[in-house]
Amino acid sequence: MTTVTSPLAGRAIGLAAVPDPVFSGAMVGPGTAIEPVHEPSEAVAPVDGVIVSLHPHAFVVVDEQGHGVLVHLGIDTVQLNGEGFELLVSKGDTVTRGQAIVRWNPAAVVAAGKSTVCPVVALEATVEALSELRDNGDVKAGDSLFSWK
Repeated sequence: MTTVTSPLAGRAIGLAAVPDPVFSGAMVGPGTAIEPVHEPSEAVAPVDGVIVSLHPHAFVVVDEQGHGVLVHLGIDTVQLNGEGFELLVSKGDTVTRGQAIVRWNPAAVVAAGKSTVCPVVALEATVEALSELRDNGDVKAGDSLFSWK
């Protein structure tokens, strides 16, 4: 069982509320989404594992069970070409839950006309594999978002 924790402080809103059909339709995978607090912050690792994909706006951590968790910082933020994002680790690094991965400023994302909503997705998982899914209420970085069996 893998517990996936929030990479950010904010409000859990669920994937259905993500303003992107690929995420809201769970085509990438099941999970939830966070509307982050609009102040400079660090997105942290949601599980212990290895960084297998790393971009300024998104990262994937795979734990020792092979569970890959995608954290996507905002919607359409790839169009910002890394502006306002600072990578704090490298691809291939082993990270621990709560370790800072990317420093970013959600207010700058809003200023650029993009959504700050952050999907947190269980890659290659079924909806049935997830339990205790948080899709509402305030969360702090490190709070449990879902369990993955």
